[in-house]
Amino acid sequence: MGTIGKPFYRVVAADSRFATTGRFLEILGWYDPKQKGDNFSLNLERVNYWIGTGAQLSGTAASLIKKAEAGQGVPVGAALGEKASAEAVPAAEASELQEA
Repeated sequence: MGTIGKPFYRVVAADSRFATTGRFLEILGWYDPKQKGDNFSLNLERVNYWIGTGAQLSGTAASLIKKAEAGQGVPVGAALGEKASAEAVPAAEASELQEA
């Protein structure tokens, strides 16, 4: 998507049997590399679903997921199918839990 000099991308779940610029299964978000600040949006719930069904991430998609998780306070790796461990709890929250 976009035009010459103004790139704009959709983050999609695609079947490997189709062309990379062809048919896709679902739109999961968007990415605008020219925009400052919040330049992407992802539906992390659907991203987690597709990762759970065996989807393979591109490097850019993995980077966007990490940024989205950091912005929502989700432990890094939770959207990648990894279970959050006790180590993933920030130190401030851990101290509050111990005091209670």
